[in-house]
Amino acid sequence: MSKPSSFSLRGRKALVAIKDERDASIVRRQFERLGIEIVIWEPGASIDCRSDVTLIDDEFLPLTSPAQRTSLGRGPVIALLGTETPSRLKLVLDLDPASFLVKPLRSAGIYAALVLAFERSERTSELKQQVLKLEQRLRSRRVVLAAVLQVMHTHALAEPAAFALIRRAAMEQRKTIEELSAEITAKGSLPRATG
Repeated sequence: MSKPSSFSLRGRKALVAIKDERDASIVRRQFERLGIEIVIWEPGASIDCRSDVTLIDDEFLPLTSPAQRTSLGRGPVIALLGTETPSRLKLVLDLDPASFLVKPLRSAGIYAALVLAFERSERTSELKQQVLKLEQRLRSRRVVLAAVLQVMHTHALAEPAAFALIRRAAMEQRKTIEELSAEITAKGSLPRATG
C-alpha cells in the first residue's frame, strides 16, 4: 500500500483546539473545502480519537497531562501562534510542531501549513527508521569484528582477506554479513554453503 500524498488531504482527520471563534470558523471553512474531518478538542478533555494532524492554539499551552502530550505526538502538530514571546515559543517548541500559523488566521496559508506538516512528518519518520537501521548495524559491528578475527585465526588470513571471505560466503548463501558473522561466532567456523 502506498503512502498518501502530502498534497492530497481529502479524507484526513484533524484534531482542532482553537480558542478564538473567528479563527475556528476560518479553519472549519478551509477544512471543509479540503475534505478534512474536524474533531474539536477542549483542553482538559480526554483525547479519544486517532487524528492525522493536530492544530493547537498556543493559548492552550502548556499541556499538563502526559496522556495529552502522547496523544498529540501521533501525527504532525501545527501550532497557532498569537504572541512571539520567548516563553510562549518555548511552550510551542516543546510540542515539536511540524508547521505553524500566525494568528489572527486567514484562509491563505492553511493548505501550505498542512502540506508542510505532513511532508515534514513523513521525512522525520523516514529519518528515524534510517537511524534505527544504522544503530542496529552499528551494534552488529562487534559480531562482524569477532567473526573476522575468528576467520583470521582459523585460516591464517589478513584482515582484508578474512572480511572478503565472509562477504563472499554471505553473498553465496544470500545472507547479510551480519547474519553470517553471527553464525560464525556461534559455530566457531564458516558454515558450509547449502545447495
